[in-house]
Amino acid sequence: MIPRRTALAQTAAGLGSIALAGLLREASAASSAPRYLTGSPRAKRVIYLFQSGGPSQMDLLDYKPRLNQEQGQELPESVRKGQRLTGMSGHQASRPLVGSPFAFSQHGQSGAWFSELLPHTAAIADDITVVNSMFTEAINHGPGVLYMQTGSQISGRPSIGSWLSYGLGSTNENLPSFVVLTTKDKKGQPLVSNLWGSGFLPGEHDGVRFRPDRDAVLYLNNPAGVDAKSRRLVLDRLEELHQVQLAKSGDRDLETRIAQYEMGFRMQTSIPDVTDLSQESDATFALYGEEARTPGTYAANCLMARRLAERGVNFIQLYHQDWDHHGGLPGGIKAECKQTDQASAALVTDLKQRGMLDDTLVIWGGEFGRTNYCQGKFNGTSFGRDHHPRCFSMWMAGGGVKGGYVHGKTDDYSYNVEEGGVHVHDFHATLLHLLGIDHEQLTFFYQGRHFRLTDVHGHVVKELLA
Repeated sequence: MIPRRTALAQTAAGLGSIALAGLLREASAASSAPRYLTGSPRAKRVIYLFQSGGPSQMDLLDYKPRLNQEQGQELPESVRKGQRLTGMSGHQASRPLVGSPFAFSQHGQSGAWFSELLPHTAAIADDITVVNSMFTEAINHGPGVLYMQTGSQISGRPSIGSWLSYGLGSTNENLPSFVVLTTKDKKGQPLVSNLWGSGFLPGEHDGVRFRPDRDAVLYLNNPAGVDAKSRRLVLDRLEELHQVQLAKSGDRDLETRIAQYEMGFRMQTSIPDVTDLSQESDATFALYGEEARTPGTYAANCLMARRLAERGVNFIQLYHQDWDHHGGLPGGIKAECKQTDQASAALVTDLKQRGMLDDTLVIWGGEFGRTNYCQGKFNGTSFGRDHHPRCFSMWMAGGGVKGGYVHGKTDDYSYNVEEGGVHVHDFHATLLHLLGIDHEQLTFFYQGRHFRLTDVHGHVVKELLA
């Protein structure tokens, strides 16, 4: 028998230990939340409609009537200010200004200017923020696209989607947290996998590209004669072998491989469901356009993006090529707008109707803009524009950004930013902020230093926030 005094002392100590352990668990749980999470996310997911090639800002969103008034005159040196040009137009003896051949009109409560090429986007003017003051250092496509997608002009860094997969994880264990869709049968600058690669982050954070055919994800389906039960047995035995090797080596790549095998097995049932657009109504196809019925078109990919967002995919990246109009711009840009305008606006409308726009950030834009002068000779009807990094336009909707707002201002020639400049790093910092992430704290240690999406730059553009 234990004396009462001893029992009380031991019990008191035990109760104290239990209470202390509980407090420590609560403190540990609080401290285990990554320090890069701010606790105040505006958006839960991102759909990035990337227009590869550099859409012409003064033909779409940045109205500049002075270019039409001074058409044919030389680009003033006081405007150029010695800025370097590409080798495609830098050698020209003459650089005549060219105005837009397309009519502009004002829309929405903000009175934002939109080209006649974007009637559907103009119709959602009150739902979007137009940024006319983007700028970059990149003057060619390869570095420019990399910069917008990875925060670096040098290959090898993680893409935006990979950073978000690493930082936020996934809310659907049966689908990747980062999915890539590309418009099929498009020409233009090539799209390479490092644009959606994980760089030095664990490979499980790679973007997963969905193809518009039966094998939406390569090598996902079982080969002939292998059923789901057999595949499960193989994966179980394979994981056992991996675990044995992992215990010996501690190799993180093995953990990634195990996770990817398991994700692949689960996607065998989830992918057919999410890619089956036949489940959508005729009204939905009318909203996005009849092209949405054809897998792999831009319209179908926009509709697919909404379906992926509904199922918890955090970052959905669309790529649409062929905006690189060095020649034949009037016809070329008209064709691209015809393919993209309705579906881009429909995506915003569809998300809004479903109550998803408030926590879904939609982004539309390319890697840089175009020159206000003609590349080559100007014959009065057909012309081209060269690359221009000093200013370009993009738009955003939902996810905590203002609706019916135009940010920034360029000069009368759409050549230099005059007010509210937004650098690539600022854009990334703001994107992460909207997702509840401090861009200075989301880092990964690699080769002796901590890396982040915004490198050592960037600030949140608070004027864009709702």
